[in-house]
Amino acid sequence: MKQSLKQGCHVFNHNQRINQLGKSGRIEEAINLFKYMTDKNVVTYNSMISAFAKNGRIIDARRLFDNMHHRNLVSWNTMIAGYLHNDRVKEARGLFDRMFERDLYSWNLMITCYTRNGELEKARELFDLLPNKGDTACWNSMIAGYAKKGRFSDAKKLFDVMPVKDVVSWNSMLSGYTKNLEMCLALKFFEGMEECNAVSWNIMLDGFVGVGDLDSAWKFFHKIPHLNVVSWVTMLCGYARNGKILEARRLFDQMPSRNVVSWNAMIMAYVQSFHIDEARKLFMEMPERDSVSWTTMIDGYVSAAKLDEARELLNRMPYKNVAAQTAMISGYAHNNRMDEACQIFNKIGTCDVVCWNAMIAGYARCGRMDNAHNLFKQMVNRDIVTWNTMISGFAQVGDMDSAFKIFEEMGERNIVSWNSLIAGFLQNGLYLDALKSFVSMGHEAKRPDHSTFACGVSACAHLAALQVGKQIHQSVIKSGYVKDLFVGNSLITMYSKCGRITKAELVFNDIDEVDIISWNSLIAGYALNGYGKEAIELFEDLAMKGVAPDQVTFIGVLSACSHAGLVSQGLKLFKSMTEVYTIEPLVEHCACIVDLLCRAGRLNEAFEMVTEMKIKPNAGIWGTLLGACRIQRNVELGKISAEKLLELEPRNTSHYTLLSNIYAEAGRWDEVEKVRALIKGSGAEKQPGCSWIEIRNQVHTFLSDAPTLPRTEESRCSLKTLAAQLGTIHHNSATEFLLVDNL
Repeated sequence: MKQSLKQGCHVFNHNQRINQLGKSGRIEEAINLFKYMTDKNVVTYNSMISAFAKNGRIIDARRLFDNMHHRNLVSWNTMIAGYLHNDRVKEARGLFDRMFERDLYSWNLMITCYTRNGELEKARELFDLLPNKGDTACWNSMIAGYAKKGRFSDAKKLFDVMPVKDVVSWNSMLSGYTKNLEMCLALKFFEGMEECNAVSWNIMLDGFVGVGDLDSAWKFFHKIPHLNVVSWVTMLCGYARNGKILEARRLFDQMPSRNVVSWNAMIMAYVQSFHIDEARKLFMEMPERDSVSWTTMIDGYVSAAKLDEARELLNRMPYKNVAAQTAMISGYAHNNRMDEACQIFNKIGTCDVVCWNAMIAGYARCGRMDNAHNLFKQMVNRDIVTWNTMISGFAQVGDMDSAFKIFEEMGERNIVSWNSLIAGFLQNGLYLDALKSFVSMGHEAKRPDHSTFACGVSACAHLAALQVGKQIHQSVIKSGYVKDLFVGNSLITMYSKCGRITKAELVFNDIDEVDIISWNSLIAGYALNGYGKEAIELFEDLAMKGVAPDQVTFIGVLSACSHAGLVSQGLKLFKSMTEVYTIEPLVEHCACIVDLLCRAGRLNEAFEMVTEMKIKPNAGIWGTLLGACRIQRNVELGKISAEKLLELEPRNTSHYTLLSNIYAEAGRWDEVEKVRALIKGSGAEKQPGCSWIEIRNQVHTFLSDAPTLPRTEESRCSLKTLAAQLGTIHHNSATEFLLVDNL
């Protein structure tokens, strides 16, 4: 009898210990204890299921549940609660429907599953099926669900017809008001509450903190009849969140008693305000630490880019948890140290979805998509973040076929999924595909956000698809994003590239607070459309308003000077860029000045500038010189420019063509033949031309080497006729020597 009693005490203590370990995140210790136990009972299994679920290992929890020889009602409720904790509503409902018996807690769990997931209609259906409506818990869950979603009238109707209200009922209504930032309604409701407790006061305090009204929060704090640790921590977090770290610390020092939550809150405040040394000092002073303490400090070191200190702390951590290890993995991933991240990842017994996503995101960031894809295929439980990360990763390395394949395989897509795909097409120059995806999104009844609209407008800008761009602009106005800076800047660029500079000016003037990108977009628009003086005037206006121009600003205004032939103004601006604004010239700035001088016929000055440049000239600069040499018939400089170009781009046939034309115009036919021989020897091939046209809100593309296009022969005949007429008109001009067709 005594032996049996003693054994029963051991089992009870072990069960309690498993619960404690699960709550504190020490899941590996809980597993070891579970394996060590020889006399397990149903409570042991229930405790272990709960421990697994609380630590994100819901698959292990379900496996253990399925392997149980005997289950009681608590087993079923524990498993459903685990699904609730991990936001797995579908699985929870499947288990609920299989239950042979249910208690009110079972019903409440399932109703709470739906309310937390925002599925209020399904929650209400279950609520209406309740066999016993006398219990307040289910009423409170339903009220809390309505209130959380801002459906205050539905919540109030249910609240008013409750047979019996308890303080939780009142607090559920109150919390709904505060969570939706309706503090006037919350205060009025609080003052009329028939029953309130410490939780009620703390809900109100948290509400004031949530809306950033620290003065009201502080006044309310002093009115609380019985301050508890939650009250102090809520006020402390309010100060910390608003950057008042000294006030937060003063409050921490005044606390009559502190528990581990208080210490963690103050450490978190220091970490969030980047006072990592103060956080470390407080961490060392802690009388006791839990997994949150260690994880917060590790995360703090990671945020401060002190990865070695973070790793040292992780190694010292007495009980590793997935959150701390994931923080370390994220730190390594952000710094492209994926081999070290992989070492930690491989040591984790069972990774949660956040940990997997951190590794996949790290590989994607480094461009190692083969590694990312391998992990993706191994992952059993992917969430929507996993899929979106893969789409963005493939887009980043230019593999849009794989990105689109992942997108097509997705079960559920959100706005981020669509934006990742559309942005990927845009970044990789597939503008028509970006626009098609934008349209497809509308067909699936998905509402675009500011990022979607900006990408759609940018695609129209690149395609000069004005009519489609106008339609998107109308949708922007209807959707309420017309004042969005990101969208506004895209619209300025789109109208500029479509030749509608007046519309671009209107969009610019309608933006409440323009940024440097707005200025740059309009200056570039003026440049593109030949409005050099207007570009300079806008630049001067920018300077007058105290806005500091950047490198892009000068590219735009110098380009405008080049296109408009404003030589002296362009040279003056180029000089001021370095002397007044201390901006180091990029190759693009030099290219603008070279183009400016070439257009003005100052070829020798342009060539001198190119040879004296600190930056290595690119193909664009040598190409500009070569084109100018042809116009001015400067064979020697043309030859030098062509040689430099062919070193940089040996397979580009257009460079050979220009050089050949220069020789032909100079009557140096031997040199022409040599260039033709060079072309054949280089293996260079002429790239097919591409053009597009917008008809009836549709963009049609044409490739010069696509014979399958409709009416191809008619088009070619028309082109030959036009070419013949041009040849007749300009028979004596230099164009008769153009060798494009022959090359």
